[in-house]
Amino acid sequence: MRESFRTESKEWEPFLHLFKQEQVPAKTVLLNEGSVSMKAFYIEKGCVRAWFNNDGKDVSFQFFIEGQGVSSIESFRTNQPSLFTLETIEPCILRSISKKDFQLILDNSPIIRQQIEEHTFQRLIFYQKLFLSRIKDNPEKRYRDLLENNPEILERIPQHYIASFLGITSVSLSRIRNRR
Repeated sequence: MRESFRTESKEWEPFLHLFKQEQVPAKTVLLNEGSVSMKAFYIEKGCVRAWFNNDGKDVSFQFFIEGQGVSSIESFRTNQPSLFTLETIEPCILRSISKKDFQLILDNSPIIRQQIEEHTFQRLIFYQKLFLSRIKDNPEKRYRDLLENNPEILERIPQHYIASFLGITSVSLSRIRNRR
């Protein structure tokens, strides 16, 4: 099923055999908080959430859908324990790659290395905006931004995960949704 594995350029074609296709059910943990990441994933189908444990409470802080890559990049690149868990929300079809094979690609393709650097830079910008939004915006503004910029998230993700992402309870999220 390589035809469904989208890549940014023909530069990736010689390396597609390094990616392993995995079909996993919903609620599958791909990486545990505190473990070292040994794989990076590309999502062909499905949805993954990133979350961490805060005094026994799950705090969702990001969602990933089709066409996106996901990993604990800090852990994957530095061998440090991951600061968060990656878990599927829906049944997923994923392409996974090991650290060794990922490094092989970077070592052999300056174009892909540049694409990965640009992707990493864009993720940094995203995280900066997310961080600042948590400081300056109230939950209702964060919800409106999510509705405007990522409506598919609100259609696919269970409400308790969205509430966690917004930093509020499910009851507060219901109130915000009812005010629209």
